[in-house]
Amino acid sequence: MYPTLGPVPTHQLFVLLGVVVAAAVFMIEARRRGQTDERLAFVILGALVGGAIFMRLGTWLQHVDLRANASLTEQWLYGNRSILGGLVGAWLGVHVAKRAVGYRVRTGDLFAPAVALGMAVGRVGCLLTEAPGTPTGGGWGITLDADAAARTGAPSGVPLHPSFGYEIVFHLAAFAVLWWWLRRRSLPPGESFVWYVGAYGVFRFLVEMVRGNEVAWAGMTRPQLFLLVTIPLVLLRIALQVRRGAYRGALAPTTRERVRA
Repeated sequence: MYPTLGPVPTHQLFVLLGVVVAAAVFMIEARRRGQTDERLAFVILGALVGGAIFMRLGTWLQHVDLRANASLTEQWLYGNRSILGGLVGAWLGVHVAKRAVGYRVRTGDLFAPAVALGMAVGRVGCLLTEAPGTPTGGGWGITLDADAAARTGAPSGVPLHPSFGYEIVFHLAAFAVLWWWLRRRSLPPGESFVWYVGAYGVFRFLVEMVRGNEVAWAGMTRPQLFLLVTIPLVLLRIALQVRRGAYRGALAPTTRERVRA
């Protein structure tokens, strides 16, 4: 049984808080950028619905033999949750919602800082309730008592990598860059989200080495295999944008910043 803070299980509580924080940051940034179209509410709804569905079902297809996988009902009720699946689902949900309501304005710059801060908050729940990571080999990790070890399936009495803590630090740093620096640069619309996703993909691939997830093939976990396919696509997109000169003024302050200076 997972620990609770009040009537709500800890993990679900921090996921909910992460969603609330992300929605607040999104609305603040939308107002700052003058994107106040009422259709944005449907875009947010699309992100939430798509993210929820893919987060729950993102780990369903684990075996080539489909009979070895859980049924969709079992996966929905009892299966593992996938942050990477949730991000993919949210991305698809946004595009479906935008097409449905005819909203053509790029929204990546609104989602990037919102997702980064929301992820930082949500990962606190993971840090408090899930197996931290692999043994560190040193004395600076998280050491679980017998009860926590039995609940999470991790070893007790040895320092473990706080892998979710690493993620929290990454997302907080990403939010700081997106909120206080990158949004003041001359990036093409929507590109800050691409940069954020690319950076997180590389970071997540590396942190998987100490996460302790099951090795699926060639010494890599399933998240690493997924990222091994998707990261090059994101980086290729960025490289093509560089080649086209889209980022030529990315390090230059915006007009507003130049006026202030």
